[in-house]
This record gives sequence, structure tokens and C-alpha cells, in this order.
Amino acid sequence: MSVAGSKLTVVPAGRRAEPTIAVILPCCNEGAAITRVVEDFKRYLPSADIYVYDNNSADDTARQAEGAGAILRREPMQGKGYVVRRALSEVDADIYILADGDGTYDASAAPEMVHQLWSQRLDMVVGVRQQTETSAYRTGHRFGNRLFNGMVAWLYGKGCADILSGYRALSRPFAKSFSSLATGFEIETEITVQALQLQLPIDEMVTPYSARPAGTASKLRTYHDGFWILVSIFLLLKHHRPFLMFGIIALIAALVSLTIGVPTVVEFVETGLVSRIPSAVLG
Repeated sequence: MSVAGSKLTVVPAGRRAEPTIAVILPCCNEGAAITRVVEDFKRYLPSADIYVYDNNSADDTARQAEGAGAILRREPMQGKGYVVRRALSEVDADIYILADGDGTYDASAAPEMVHQLWSQRLDMVVGVRQQTETSAYRTGHRFGNRLFNGMVAWLYGKGCADILSGYRALSRPFAKSFSSLATGFEIETEITVQALQLQLPIDEMVTPYSARPAGTASKLRTYHDGFWILVSIFLLLKHHRPFLMFGIIALIAALVSLTIGVPTVVEFVETGLVSRIPSAVLG
């Protein structure tokens, strides 16, 4: 295959020489950036269909996207998780590129992500963000990202260098089988965990990450969305590693019970009395 300058690869039997590609761009109030984002992806992936999913924008995002040549779709339910679920169910392609409409991801990396996914028969390639400007990451985001990366690797036995990256290439089989309950920014965590637990062939690729253009504002709420990403990690643990999750809960309950109950037992052995009935019952 050849995609935007990538090397020629032997095509396995039963596969098209050139994959069909869909770029999915969730957007909410990205009118100041979306034109350039669409134009960049059209330049680097000229054969791809560019879909902009407008998520209740109050600005001119929709008009700018259509003017740049994107296919405009709308998602009335507020939240990135709703947008991604709808897009993956509606759009048909061999390869899906997920990115944001804010101009932070580098479209020039997309052809290599496509090439890597298609030539190696992978189900996902994650764009690991490497900031090109000091303002690309807000205060606390780098620490939070490392914390969540380490937590997923510890709880699931394996992980990715950037589980929260919104820049990914997905295969059609994975995209069409992916099931999610995410409504917001925890969607990336669900995609990553499901791919890891299914032991799908995935890879990573370092991609430049830039600051948002002037006049745009991030929709990510550091503490609110961080909390729900944390909740999502543990809810997914219940589905994918229930023995570990409920084993941890049982261990914590046992330790609390021993802490409360042992003094009562010791008192009974020494005196034959139980003076702290509530503690004994609670323990």
C-alpha cells in the first residue's frame, strides 16, 4: 500500500491495496481552529473522508467545517464519549483516525499512523503526545497523565505510554466491536483498557503536541474530568478483572474488621467481658 508518501508494502491476500480512511473530529466551539485542522488532514490524507461532529457548538464551528470541505454531522448529547460512539457506529471505513478539532494534534503524523496500522495488521496505534510548546500541557495535566498511565499498567498488568491521548488510528474490526459507556473524556481510557484486555495487537508512535490556538478554550475540566477518568478505570476493572477488584475490596474490609474487632477479642480473652458492644458488632 502507499498512503501520503509511505513506503510500498506487500498486500496480504483478501485485503484492498489501499484502505478507506475516515478522520473523526469531535468539536464543541472550535470555530477558531477547525478550518486549519480540516485543511491539514486533507493535505496529509488526501483520500480520507473528514468528518466533523459538532457537539452543540455555540459559535461558527459548523459553518467553518463545511467551508473547509468536511462532512458535517451533529451529536446532540453533550460529551466526547457520545460523539465518538456515534461516529464509530455511523461511519464506514477500513481505518479510523480519531483526533480533536482544536489544532493540538499534528496531522502530518497521520499517514505514518495509517501505514503502521495497515502494514502491521494492528487494531490500534496510539499517538503518544510529545509537547512542542511549554504551554501545551496545563498545570497538573502531565502529573495526572503519568498517574493514570501507571495505575492502568499496575491494575491491568500492562499499559500504554499515553492512555489519555485523543490521537489514535483504529481498525474497522475494533471500531465496530468497541462497546462503551463513557460520556466524556474517559472515552480514551475505555478504548485503551478494552484493547489491552482483549490482547489486541496495538502499537504507539510519538507525535508532536501543540498548545491550543489563541481564541480557543479547552473543554477538559482538570479535577472534574480527572475524577471521572479515575472512576472509569475502576469500573472497567469490575468488568475486565473482577477477581482483582473484589479481592481488593474484601482485603480492605478484612483489615478494617481486624482493626476494630481485635481489641474487643483481646479484652474478652483477658476479662471474659465485652464492654464495647458496638465495636464488636461492627467488627
